[in-house]
Amino acid sequence: MSSALLAPLVAASDRLGATSSRNEKVAIIAEALRGAGEDVRLAATYLAGDPPQDRLEVGWATIRDLDVAPATTPTLSLVDVDAALEALATAGGTGSRGVRVGVLTDLYAAATVAEQSFLNHLVLGEMRQGALAGLVVKGIAAAAQVPETVVRRAVMLAADLGEVASLAMTGGRAALEAVGLVLGRGVQPMLAATSPSVAAAVEDMGTAVVEWKLDGARIQVHKDGSDVVVYTRNLNDVTARSPDTVAVAQALEVERVILDGEVLAVGADDRPVAFQDTMSTFSNIAGGGSGLTPFFFDVLHVDGEDLLDAPLTERRARLAELVDERNRIPSAVVSDPEEGEGVLADALEHGHEGVVVKALDAPYAAGRRGKAWRKVKPVRTLDLVVLAVEWGSGRRRGWLSNIHLGAVDDRPGHEGFVMLGKTFKGMTDEVLAWQTERFLSLETHRDGHVVHVRPEQVVEIALDGIQTSRRYPGGIALRFARVVRYRDDKDPDQADALSTVRALGSGG
Repeated sequence: MSSALLAPLVAASDRLGATSSRNEKVAIIAEALRGAGEDVRLAATYLAGDPPQDRLEVGWATIRDLDVAPATTPTLSLVDVDAALEALATAGGTGSRGVRVGVLTDLYAAATVAEQSFLNHLVLGEMRQGALAGLVVKGIAAAAQVPETVVRRAVMLAADLGEVASLAMTGGRAALEAVGLVLGRGVQPMLAATSPSVAAAVEDMGTAVVEWKLDGARIQVHKDGSDVVVYTRNLNDVTARSPDTVAVAQALEVERVILDGEVLAVGADDRPVAFQDTMSTFSNIAGGGSGLTPFFFDVLHVDGEDLLDAPLTERRARLAELVDERNRIPSAVVSDPEEGEGVLADALEHGHEGVVVKALDAPYAAGRRGKAWRKVKPVRTLDLVVLAVEWGSGRRRGWLSNIHLGAVDDRPGHEGFVMLGKTFKGMTDEVLAWQTERFLSLETHRDGHVVHVRPEQVVEIALDGIQTSRRYPGGIALRFARVVRYRDDKDPDQADALSTVRALGSGG
């Protein structure tokens, strides 16, 4: 069977951009997936803007400088594109830039005008957004005529949208339901929504677990005998730089286990060091990542038994049997909101950033940011995405300074990110120098003094509140926003959604 052409997928992408109807978008995606045949894996990932190759190392300047006449007839296939992207991703060492330019030149020479435009967005990562991936999940369900919940669970467990699309189209519901936890394969982590207070969360849940929120890096640990694999929240393999975590896991009296937790640098006084110091150690491959202590709060599998669907009460009990208290995150089961506030006070006194309130009867909903887990911090913070940056003036002349902030746009019929405001506060000279280099590497185009960038960099913002505003398309604006830190450990689709930001404004 011949490979599917790129042209129908490009036409589908154009149609997606021309409609605001979610139902119509799903129908367009379903039609495109059905037409992709054996190449449905690639079609699904391209429509989601997230090709299988993680890093292509191609910037806007390289694309801009290509001088390639477009093809007049569409002959480019999905397999051709995949081969080119693989060549871009694997090029390295001396002369790698020339190799990438050659690969791109050949690829673009075979593409029509419309296909070149599509490739620009795909190669530069401009289509990558969680809302679009969610629509592709719906499209897979419609194309294969299987329940969306079945598709979504398979994606959670396989962590591979393309693989799930292929399974759905070739094996239907049975193939999807056969997808399960696999030791050594990362699982999308369960995420927490935001609550304005511990009291509000406990009152809503009734009896709940209130757990310290450590200011570290999320990890997922898979142990199979003496073999241990450590993943980040983005499912990157960081085993080589996690020797202390590997040692703790190997010492556990269990043969096979999957654990969820955080890794943190702790000082001599047993207090956490600054987050940037933890991340610096975590990212230091040469240094081996030594000096980071793992703290676990959940268990997903024990010796052949999957625990995803077990209530939190059972998972907590199993965790306590397996992991020593010194490597478990402190928590308490409370039914009185004042008791919960006491746990928060204790966490803050020990130098941590807040707590997470968890429903006792909740299963582990991988990849979901629902009401079963709610994080509470005394200082309101949001994880947002940088959409553009303005050149500074005065003392900041020559640096990119004022950043434009966006939330995931989860309004019906919308997708991507919606701008909520700007800030230049909280930036040291070191941060200004770093972000100037970082955002120039993400530049897509300029509008006067504004540098527009690919929406890839997540930043944690502290704020005093939310107010209504006609100035920004989301209808709200941030009050006294300031930069806390840049979050290289988070992907853009893990940023806070517009509905979450609005809930903060209403006290919900």
